[in-house]
Amino acid sequence: MINECYTWLIYSKEVYNDWQQSLEEGKDVAHLQAQCCCIQDMPDGAIKEQLAEEMYQTLKNAPMVKDYPYTEPSDLESIKKSRPVSSKEYKTEFDRDILADKIYGAWLGRVCGCLLGKPVEGMMLPLIDELCKATNNYPLAKYIDPSSMPDEFWTKTWRKKDDLAWIHNITSHCPNDDDTNYTALGLKIVEVFGKDFTPYDVAEAWMKYVPIQETCTAERIAYRHFVNGVLPPLSATEHNPFREWIGAQIRADFFGYINPGDPEKAAEMAWRDASISHVKNGIYGEMFAAAMIAASAATDDIKEIIAAGLSQIPQHCRLTERVMLAIEWFDSGMSEDEAIFMLHEMYDESNPYHWCHTISNAMIVVLALLYGKGDFSQTICLAVRFAFDTDCNAATVGSIVGMIIGGKNVPTRWYEPFNETLSTGVAGYNFVRISDMAKKTMEFVD
Repeated sequence: MINECYTWLIYSKEVYNDWQQSLEEGKDVAHLQAQCCCIQDMPDGAIKEQLAEEMYQTLKNAPMVKDYPYTEPSDLESIKKSRPVSSKEYKTEFDRDILADKIYGAWLGRVCGCLLGKPVEGMMLPLIDELCKATNNYPLAKYIDPSSMPDEFWTKTWRKKDDLAWIHNITSHCPNDDDTNYTALGLKIVEVFGKDFTPYDVAEAWMKYVPIQETCTAERIAYRHFVNGVLPPLSATEHNPFREWIGAQIRADFFGYINPGDPEKAAEMAWRDASISHVKNGIYGEMFAAAMIAASAATDDIKEIIAAGLSQIPQHCRLTERVMLAIEWFDSGMSEDEAIFMLHEMYDESNPYHWCHTISNAMIVVLALLYGKGDFSQTICLAVRFAFDTDCNAATVGSIVGMIIGGKNVPTRWYEPFNETLSTGVAGYNFVRISDMAKKTMEFVD
């Protein structure tokens, strides 16, 4: 996600996002739209801050609309009670060498997917398509090299030709990014606190091992709360318009890695992590992704993997509803391009709330997995072709397919440019070999 685009510590600048979030959650706030727009557009100052705080309290305490059709708890026990009935079990005993290669593949997949999507993160679909066509890379099939793009192109985007994420600037390692930082941080959390870590341990780990500037949206809000003594679960709710955004979903992977074949345990760990910064579908996104990754160690059936993710979140929530819709699109025979069109008809990528919300991006993850059909290159490229949060989504599907096929089957062209080396913002893991991180991960697999 993009650090430069938001000032996350100032609630008054995000009142409209909070209104959108409250409306989505089923609160009776539709009549407050114009007021929220006016407050957010006011000049900065004491009056704006006062009105924003009054609106925050109004949104926070607004009643639910009648007949809201979803059941969306945030506490773990209620989530468990709201899950669909599922009797599916997966094998949890694996040949250690095969599993080690799968986990290596998952790490590689996450890093490669992140690097593919990172330089076009924040670009809208038409501009991504223009760039791919101009560089003879349409439909997207390899890393985008814009080094030959004319100066006119760079006036259309805040991205620059010398950004470190572009493949022509990669010389020794994959650059630091939150989408890979949190995977390394998951390892750090389990190393320090063990597999029975608590949400409070996660909060402590953030403050000890990750500088606040490495965090975004809901994570930065939560970090600020930790520093001020506001602990989970309040750290997820107070003045947090981003409480259902994608930040938790990108933190899921390590918990899937260390629970191969056990989606429930993976999802439970993901809940402990997500609940410090997110609520409802924000939490479900991380549980959904962690469960899918855990299942992908035991099966290569994409629909079964998606079902494993759905089995760990409430049956009657917005995320489940939209994932099922994505599956319907695929099953109906809709083409990839038609699915991209339909997704963009449903969500407005120019709206930050739509662009960065868990649900819109989870749909992209599911669609990329379905249309990718287990092919690593096709899947990560499809995740980027949908636009929206490109690096987050390509990293997640890369992790899943990488786990399915194993490191030996990840095409070398995806990781040779960065020498299988990763830079992170996590203390103790500033520059690491991905193979070493995979070996460390295996130490926590029973």
